Amino acid sequence: MKREVHTDMKISTLKYFAIDSLKSIKRNKTISFASAATVAATLFILGVFLLTALDVQQVIKNVESRVEIKVFLNNDITIGEEKALETKIKGMSEVASVKYETKQEAMKNFKEQIEDNKALLEGLEKDNPLPNAYVVKVKDPEMVSKVVDSVKDMKGIYEIQAGKEIVDRVVAVTKTIKWIGMALFAILIGVSLFLIGNTIKITLYSRRREIGIMKYIGATDWFIRWPFIIEGMIIGIIGAIVGCILLYYGYNVVYTKVSTNLFLVKLVQPKYVLTNISWQFGLLGILIGSIGSMLSIRKFLAV
Repeated sequence: MKREVHTDMKISTLKYFAIDSLKSIKRNKTISFASAATVAATLFILGVFLLTALDVQQVIKNVESRVEIKVFLNNDITIGEEKALETKIKGMSEVASVKYETKQEAMKNFKEQIEDNKALLEGLEKDNPLPNAYVVKVKDPEMVSKVVDSVKDMKGIYEIQAGKEIVDRVVAVTKTIKWIGMALFAILIGVSLFLIGNTIKITLYSRRREIGIMKYIGATDWFIRWPFIIEGMIIGIIGAIVGCILLYYGYNVVYTKVSTNLFLVKLVQPKYVLTNISWQFGLLGILIGSIGSMLSIRKFLAV
């Protein structure tokens, strides 16, 4: 019986806290809306930079996996020149593998890469413009320059293509995006805490007499704190939901356009926002709201 009574008291107390918090949000709906909007903006921007970082990381992995040196051969290369070049490449310790790719194989591989846009290559099968080539895989992308320097002056070479420069540029862009994202997120976190804190302060000020009476009759500080903490958590959750919805639909538009126009670029799918980012947003929203509330209450009760 005692446990049942104790449980009923806990449920009724939580119900009281929740109702009190909702009433407070309704009374101060303008600043509560501003606080929720700021949380939404904070998490939305965080989500944008998170998705950008994930997309760039995926592109980097894709590029790194395709980092290879293509040594295109002249159409009039002699058998001796071709053998000398092959021997030179295979003899290098930096080289992981060497494959001879005919112009027919090159056309077939290119078709597979642009599977959804094969119409672009119509009419080129009979007059294939692609040259024969050696496709060289290196053990590490940083070894590309050394391999290229070793063979670039050999006879029979039409052109050498290497992709290391692209990887270096993408890595540099990723670092820049990461630092900008961290700085903006830190600023917006501060703004969110400030606005939620002000919301709670206004509520505390309007109810200062009631709180004084509650303290006078023996209410603990935590009993006074909880409705305001829950209020901050509710504001945080609302902001998180709005931020997640905006992020999902906004990213879905970007994903569709990129997938349609840049068919070789593979991005993180929009469902990642719902399956992974949504619950992280919820936790962050609750955390931001509760911290903002606790800071304001602590200062108020200390006066």
